This record gives sequence, structure tokens and C-alpha cells, in this order.
Amino acid sequence: MTDTVLLVLTNLPDATRANTLAAHLVDQRLAACVNVLAPATSVYRWAGAVETATETPLLIKTTTARYAALEAAIRAAHPYELPEIVAVPVAAGLPDYLDWVRAEVRPDA
Repeated sequence: MTDTVLLVLTNLPDATRANTLAAHLVDQRLAACVNVLAPATSVYRWAGAVETATETPLLIKTTTARYAALEAAIRAAHPYELPEIVAVPVAAGLPDYLDWVRAEVRPDA
């Protein structure tokens, strides 16, 4: 069975930290590609109060085999007490692109 490609989402408080984390994840072969998106407004409940924050979203492409190491790297570098880290399996996609993702995150590549 082939390794499932995942789309992992997280948010950072600013573009500088988002770009730094993105480069680290790709450099360490934990992600094949990271899209650093435009700032977004997040509304959420934290510690009993409704909060609003501007955050920079990341879309991270990896595989199930690399997910645990990716999650650990995000947690180690993330400034939030409880960072959003959500992984969604890719049900379909361009086969050549999905193969590229798998190849790029192989630690021995």
C-alpha cells in the first residue's frame, strides 16, 4: 500500500514565523511543499472568552509516514500554547504530484 498524502493545516501569528517554519519543514524533508497564505482573521473561544486574531495559515503537504515527525517539529517551533495542527488525507489528486510529495519527504532522498 502506498503512503497516504496528507494536507496539514496550521496557523502562525505572523508571516515571518510562518515563512521560517515553512522553510524548516521543507529543509528537513518533513514537507514536500508549504503554501504560506495571506493573513486571515480567526475567531475562536479561548479561556472562556471569544478572541479575534490575525494569523498566517500554512498548507503543508506530507505523508502519513512523516506526520509524527512533522507534528513534533511544528509543536517545537510554534509559539502558541495549543497550536492548530489538523491533517486531512488527500482522497484524490494528480498521481504525478502525489508521487512527487512522497518522494520529497523520504528521509533518505
